[in-house]
Amino acid sequence: MKFLFDLFPILIFFGVYIATKDLYVATGVAIAATALQVVFSWLRWRKVELTLWISFGLIAVLGGATLLLHDKTFILWKPTALYWAFALVLGVAKLWKGRDLIQVVMGQQLSLPAPIWSRVTWSFVTFFAVMGVINLFVAFSYSEETWVKFKTFGTLGLTLAFMVGVGLMLSRHLQDDAPTKPLTDDK
Repeated sequence: MKFLFDLFPILIFFGVYIATKDLYVATGVAIAATALQVVFSWLRWRKVELTLWISFGLIAVLGGATLLLHDKTFILWKPTALYWAFALVLGVAKLWKGRDLIQVVMGQQLSLPAPIWSRVTWSFVTFFAVMGVINLFVAFSYSEETWVKFKTFGTLGLTLAFMVGVGLMLSRHLQDDAPTKPLTDDK
């Protein structure tokens, strides 16, 4: 459910764009959908995650600039700004504070050595930096409709592929806590 909750504004943006072929209408609806996410999160859990605040701030500012100035450039930059903000936060926390924020988020579910957490953090930093570049390439090299489809499905596919890669990397370092019983032919 959390996954669908996080995708809500993107799916609404895509649906409205496909129905209207109007990036400005879709942007306005995305701003409203993200605002609703913030309100729902506060009412439901009495907190709003930092990532949601960042996303809301970016969609409100860049989406708002798109609507106010009637310039699509701002909304085209929004995914890149979000990806680069995540990369910056993770990288700065690691370099200046020595903290692996991925470990802070996932540390209770996984017990890994410090060098592995560091590798995971730098993998996320690299992924987000590259995703920002890819978004700009697609946004300014292809049609608006292609960008909207890429923003919705291409980024989702790349993110899933990345997460599978991280999972495979981590699987080599996970240990089974349950003792194993040797297989025997005895009954």
